[in-house]
Amino acid sequence: MFQKKTPTLSSKEAAIQLLSRRDHGEYELYQKLSLKGYEEQDVQAAVNFCIDHNYLDDLRYAKSQVRQHVYKGHGERRIRQELSQKRVADSVIEAAFEQEPQDWFELAKSAAEKKFKGIKAKDQKEYAKQVRFLQYRGYSFEQISYALSGENEE
Repeated sequence: MFQKKTPTLSSKEAAIQLLSRRDHGEYELYQKLSLKGYEEQDVQAAVNFCIDHNYLDDLRYAKSQVRQHVYKGHGERRIRQELSQKRVADSVIEAAFEQEPQDWFELAKSAAEKKFKGIKAKDQKEYAKQVRFLQYRGYSFEQISYALSGENEE
């Protein structure tokens, strides 16, 4: 019924076209090219070509992901999880976090202030809701405690 149409671009051209829009991780680029219908050896050749010519760099990709997620107000745990799901190596993730240092406590505090407008929880149920929100965002319990503590009044 449905036939895979053969791609009109070469796998290298398609890879460069994808990378011209935004940085991709190695695994992510491999997956996208495979879904476009390229043969496995062509996909591998295109990925290797991009790596050799520095068009594809997992560290650069990981650093840009860290910056994007920090801008969105996400915490370290969430960023690590997202990068792991995209199959970025743990050593690359560590290097990205070292090269893009953040004050996670202050980020958690600003995320809480933005969401809850500086209003402290009235009861345990509301406090638990605030904690869950910050946990979902990827902050640790220490960072959440700091963010929700009463020490932030000016």
